[in-house]
Amino acid sequence: MGGGDGEARAAGAGPAEGTGTGTADGAGTADGAGTADGAGGPDWRGRSNLLGVDRPDVVLAAFERGEPRVGEAVIGLALNHDDPAAVLPMVARALESADREIRRQGVIALAHVARLHRTVDRRCLELLRRCPRGNEADDDLWSFVPHRELPPWLWRHHLRERLVDRSRRPFD
Repeated sequence: MGGGDGEARAAGAGPAEGTGTGTADGAGTADGAGTADGAGGPDWRGRSNLLGVDRPDVVLAAFERGEPRVGEAVIGLALNHDDPAAVLPMVARALESADREIRRQGVIALAHVARLHRTVDRRCLELLRRCPRGNEADDDLWSFVPHRELPPWLWRHHLRERLVDRSRRPFD
């Protein structure tokens, strides 16, 4: 879903990219082409376009700079990039963040990758295991990724959940 000149995006997916320019003060144009560091990409001070990020290098640079809203960009990357192999390392980086909100956004991004690409990697699974059970990623991994690719701890969680649910409704 990268946006070139004149290419429309779905409502809420962010503006088309590649049509604007950044300014000397780093306050980019409406399409998010300017950044505080002048390197191109989203305007990290604005609120409108981080979910439209589709470049792993932009997210990696944001991690390196310590951008407080990098988790939103990881979610955008998960939604917009076609290659899960390029997205999952950024998701893992969010999942291992010291910032609780960025970790939560990493869980959401992992759920999107599972839903859209039906895959996950071992590193993300190891990091997800540290998170409380019952989150968005647990459910989307179980729903969209082949069960044979999922670890025993996730099987136990979902089987236990199913048994508890079944015991509450024994005659359904």
